[in-house]
Amino acid sequence: MTEFFGRSPGHEQLVYCTDEPSGLKAIIAISSTALGPALGGTRFHPYATEDDALADVLNLSTAMAYKAALAGLDLGGGKAVIIGDPDRDKTEALLRAYGRFVQSLGGRYITACDVGTYAPDMDVIARECDHVTGRTVENGGAGDSSILTAFGIFQGMRACAERRWGDPTLRGRRVGIAGVGKVGRHLVAHALEDGAEVVVTDVSEHAVEQVRRDHPEVDVLADPGALIGADIDLYSPCALGGALDDTTVPLLRASIVCGGANNQLAHRGIEKMLEDRGILYAPDYLVNAGGLIQVADELRGFDFERAKARAARIFDTTRKVLALAAEEGVPPVVAADRLAERRMAEVGRLRHLWLSH
Repeated sequence: MTEFFGRSPGHEQLVYCTDEPSGLKAIIAISSTALGPALGGTRFHPYATEDDALADVLNLSTAMAYKAALAGLDLGGGKAVIIGDPDRDKTEALLRAYGRFVQSLGGRYITACDVGTYAPDMDVIARECDHVTGRTVENGGAGDSSILTAFGIFQGMRACAERRWGDPTLRGRRVGIAGVGKVGRHLVAHALEDGAEVVVTDVSEHAVEQVRRDHPEVDVLADPGALIGADIDLYSPCALGGALDDTTVPLLRASIVCGGANNQLAHRGIEKMLEDRGILYAPDYLVNAGGLIQVADELRGFDFERAKARAARIFDTTRKVLALAAEEGVPPVVAADRLAERRMAEVGRLRHLWLSH
């Protein structure tokens, strides 16, 4: 069953995409175009069932609408999932077939990279589609969007540290990062540069070894499941979603949770469990917006410094959300949703349904 944390589950559009010759099976979900065309990445993942894929794309696309609203972007929320193993099933033919489906939406949905897809994949999709961002530098794109994603999460961490400890720094704190792939490895560098001790874990030994080579001072936990209960000050989930559930939250020893994974809360009510335990939770769709900001800037002709300056504002937005949560006596998730919904309602009523020009 899909959880929407009190949000309306209504979506403007849901598109099933099938191309038998290439093996393409995909779902595109457009949650809202109240603020502009729906921008969101394409996730390539071997879902166990189509229902699992549908639940994921509905949740992810809804979160993208809230993420864009909180980031102050004139964009709506969308997402796509391709069902399959990217290492085995990803081909030029499949990506180009998918590109044709995106093109058929006339610009209501703009795609980008996500788990299992990369900038070179966007270049292939762009051979059939005008509505693609997150492309390679040599093709006019911004390149790796994980750079500003990690930078934005770090800004969220600083805001949480200020709220919890009175100073916007991780210096002297022990930070645990679960998942050191595209985003997590950049986050490790930010935390270390700020003076934190860092402990990492990942199911991929290759990802761990890369971090060890770059940062030999980092501690590594061999058991990925052990980090949740480790003696750390800040827990940063940066792998797939659902890391915080009825089993893991009681094990948490960290006083702050702030990470890059989408949909970290397994179901409605987890935000209350964190609040009751005195754990400060930074909503994922608030702090991980740096990548969205980066690929959105690409639509204007990418300027890294301009995009980085906008991603730096995640610090101020996180401070605002945490202050509102404390003022109104609600979890930060509720406060973040209220801010996003306010902007979508106030601006969206002027625009309503986005149509291509």
